[in-house]
Amino acid sequence: MLVAKAGTDGDKRSVWREIPRWARLCTIFGVVFLVLSGGTLVGYRALVHRYEGAVGKADLFGDQAAGATQKKSDIKGPLNILLVGIDPRKPETPPLADSIMILHVPAGMDRGYLFSLPRDLRVEIPAFPKAHYAGGTDKLNAAMSYGSRVPGQNPDAARGFELLSNTVRQVTGIERFDAGAIINFTGFKKIVDAMGGVDMYIERDVRSEHLRPDGTARQLKRGGGGYLGPQAEYKKGNAHLNGWQALDYVRQRYPRNGVPDADYGRQRHQQQFVKAMVSQAFSADVVTNPIKLDKVLRAAGQSLIFNGRGNSVVDFALALKSLRANSIETIKLPGGPIEVNGAYKGERLQPAAEDFFTALRTEQVDAFMLEHPDFKQKNS
Repeated sequence: MLVAKAGTDGDKRSVWREIPRWARLCTIFGVVFLVLSGGTLVGYRALVHRYEGAVGKADLFGDQAAGATQKKSDIKGPLNILLVGIDPRKPETPPLADSIMILHVPAGMDRGYLFSLPRDLRVEIPAFPKAHYAGGTDKLNAAMSYGSRVPGQNPDAARGFELLSNTVRQVTGIERFDAGAIINFTGFKKIVDAMGGVDMYIERDVRSEHLRPDGTARQLKRGGGGYLGPQAEYKKGNAHLNGWQALDYVRQRYPRNGVPDADYGRQRHQQQFVKAMVSQAFSADVVTNPIKLDKVLRAAGQSLIFNGRGNSVVDFALALKSLRANSIETIKLPGGPIEVNGAYKGERLQPAAEDFFTALRTEQVDAFMLEHPDFKQKNS
């Protein structure tokens, strides 16, 4: 049975609606784990405790009410961590999951596999009595909206995460998530600016669809159908980008703005940016400067709601101290659109994606990737 959509392509969208979900999510959570882990933690105990206090906490999996926090004194792999990015608007508006990502860490705990599930993936969302939701077929991102509803109160994103987690487990066959996080995009610019900007290579000249050279919004054409006025430009070559510039550059996806391969180009730019961001986070300019590091950690902490099922985000940072950006493989799941009588209804994954999920569950991802190199995201 088809249920009413929580969001459609025809909805009026804010100027931030198309912010690249992969980039903003990885940046915030990557800084949280990677900057805190390893040698960076030593000598910065006070900053770590301050950061831990800044991180939002909530019952994302619905087990705390039952007293089942399932704390592990020694976090061991394999691990599956669910990361969800949201674009919060009005408190009374049920949140949609703008980004749904899973970080899989094998038993060795020194590498990882990161993949996204399409937000428009057509799925069966299970019943969720807590929110009086009977279940139905819809896009994956709607699960968070349905689950967040609390009669007589504003929506609860943490409760929405629980239903989304149940839905993702049903899609992937993953039995249990070891941790989860909700991240809002407002932290993206704050982190970049707290770091003093980010240095990265821009592979071709790109013009902004949305912003002017000073970062203000371009004027919408009367009646819709595009924007008017000068465009912010990002020239080919090495560049230093501040928060709004980085955010804007990795949003661009139209050939008319200098991205001939559209969404594929945007994904590549996002990955290039995340690598540059992590590199900047490990630079001496950040890790040897307590004031700057404090700002970065605070910016990340204020943008994060974390649940480690009894373990803190610092516990996970210590457990994943051997994990680095160059040891995380980014995965592109094969899929395509669903169209009915020419109308777009969402996305579907190809059968090979189920083979990947099976490899994930059986700890055979290494062998799978050797046989399916096309699943590896290309960076150029």
